[in-house]
Amino acid sequence: MKMHNQPALDRARAAMAEAGADLLLIDQGELLAWLTGYTVSETLYRACLLPLHGAPWMVLRQLDEAPCRAAGTLSDIITFSDHQDSWQCLADTLLARGYGRCRLGADFNSTSMTVFNWRQLAQRLPEVEWVDLTGISERLRQVKFPAELDNLRQAAAIADSAMDAIARQVTAGWRVREVAALAASVFLREGADSGETGPIVLASGDNGFLHAQDTDAVLKTGDILHAELIPKVRHYSARVMRPFSVGRPDPARQGLAQRLVDLQDAQLALMKPGAPAAGVDACLRQAVLDAGLRPAYDNVTGYALGLYTRTTRPSDFSYCFTPAARWRLEERMVFHMYVSAQALAFSESVVVTPQGGRRLSRLPRRLITLE
Repeated sequence: MKMHNQPALDRARAAMAEAGADLLLIDQGELLAWLTGYTVSETLYRACLLPLHGAPWMVLRQLDEAPCRAAGTLSDIITFSDHQDSWQCLADTLLARGYGRCRLGADFNSTSMTVFNWRQLAQRLPEVEWVDLTGISERLRQVKFPAELDNLRQAAAIADSAMDAIARQVTAGWRVREVAALAASVFLREGADSGETGPIVLASGDNGFLHAQDTDAVLKTGDILHAELIPKVRHYSARVMRPFSVGRPDPARQGLAQRLVDLQDAQLALMKPGAPAAGVDACLRQAVLDAGLRPAYDNVTGYALGLYTRTTRPSDFSYCFTPAARWRLEERMVFHMYVSAQALAFSESVVVTPQGGRRLSRLPRRLITLE
């Protein structure tokens, strides 16, 4: 008998009981992985069903049964052939198990709970009462279990190794694409889930470069190379940004880099349980603006970090640091905190502790010179 992730199940069932749901429909990729140990893309509709009492079961393609049994904790797996109606198969399992008139909880912000998918299920389950549990996937996963923190630490160590390889090997004349290839090779060699690196680009401006995609540029003396590395270990992604100066930077740029690090350190020191997110945000945002380092600061200063699967959301903005944030930090929450100005950016994966935010990376926090 496989062992379920009981603490995660208990946390999910507590949320179900509070909402009055008899059964929870889980189709968000991240929540599938978090609760069952297995996740898969939505080539055809698939979901796990978690009863308030009793064992959960999975409904998915026959092709995916073997990897689900190998990787996950579920023993009760119902499959369908590719030519069958996936929604009807799922509905049939509810009817067969006595849930035809249940209160069925669903996350209506799930990337798999499209209007079309909901209509298919609602038509086949006309007597079900739907319970709105929008956002449950993100809420349940905010406070990390020890095993999750271990995965994030491993990912952070891989990011550190890749940054070190860039610092030691890259010089003027390299294409940005070649830098990305170097980082990807470190990822794969050291155990990351994939070679997806994150943005590695030439930097300019205050924040527009953060999501740029020009990988064919050639590095030349005086350039600033921006590297944001996002390795995943068992779907858990730690993230870190560092700026690299191609050739010796001038003293003004060195001073700016140290100023940004100092301002972010002050922000991280506030990241204790109970701290208001808006206050943590203001510490950095207002200091950058007051110092005249940026004319405006429109982006968040940090966002929730953890588990990422095959969805349209590469970042989790369910809990992020803005002036409008109305939530408080809890111990063992993890965030990607970042600051940028004038073509320089630093970021850290940070765990909330009673002593303040603790960085997962062990990288030096400075503008790194490539010679």
